[in-house]
Amino acid sequence: MLKLYTYWRSTAAYRVRIALNLKGLEYESIPVHLVKDGGEQHKPEYKALNPQGLVPALLTEDGDVINQSMAIMEYLESKYVQTPILPKDELQQAQCRAMAQMIVSDIHPLNNLRVLKYLKQDWDQIQVDQWYAHWIHEGFTALEKMLEGSKLSFMNEMYPCVSDICLVAQVYNANRFNVPLDDYPKLLEINEKCLELPAFMNARPEAQLGEIDA
Repeated sequence: MLKLYTYWRSTAAYRVRIALNLKGLEYESIPVHLVKDGGEQHKPEYKALNPQGLVPALLTEDGDVINQSMAIMEYLESKYVQTPILPKDELQQAQCRAMAQMIVSDIHPLNNLRVLKYLKQDWDQIQVDQWYAHWIHEGFTALEKMLEGSKLSFMNEMYPCVSDICLVAQVYNANRFNVPLDDYPKLLEINEKCLELPAFMNARPEAQLGEIDA
């Protein structure tokens, strides 16, 4: 069985949980608490799996380890062809990957736990919150413009793709930090449409009850 090293509130792990659910794959969830005891991700036994000390990490059925959420999702797409999470058309695939990368490469790294903790060494909470909101607004403004006039239920085809997965996880984080999102009606529409699906609902951080206190 697949094994996912995860943390309930990790945006990157949230993405992979959605992808696994969309593909109907069974997996064992192995919690890695990012805060308790200074962060379990820093322990030698976990760093043997992921030298970066980050989640998620996926242990494949063959015993190999894959790190980084985008690489994991690409692996799942290639290995398990049921329920695709990329469009069929090559151009749409590229567009989907581009929108996903706008989130995972240009928004999330600037707002993740490591960066926010570092900023708090010199900044107060108001400054940190302003930093967080700035990068959400910059990225979401561009995404909203790209989707302007689109009548699709999701970001590309009529089923959720990698870009939708990344969007939902990032909207969750934006809401968590009380960033106003009223200027992004299309993104909110897509987010709501995705959250109607069990694969997304069951991957929500609040649904990981076994992990929260692990």
